[in-house]
Amino acid sequence: MGLSTTHLIIFLVIIIVIFGTKKLRNIGSDLGGAVKGFKDGIKDGSDKAADAATTATPAAPMQQVAGAPAAVKETIDVEAKTKA
Repeated sequence: MGLSTTHLIIFLVIIIVIFGTKKLRNIGSDLGGAVKGFKDGIKDGSDKAADAATTATPAAPMQQVAGAPAAVKETIDVEAKTKA
């Protein structure tokens, strides 16, 4: 009950008659351009991520006050700002 080659040939002939060769050629080129653009976008995204990872330099270590971690000095209490 599968598709034989005869069924596929008849199917292709019907598609060509309905859409015409020019429209099928345009659809194929549009689809190829979309796939190429997608691949370029994926490659550019991974290149940018790799460049960002290699160019990132670690920040200079902050000096800590005796007994107070550096994160405490940098945190901002958002609730206190909105209530005041």
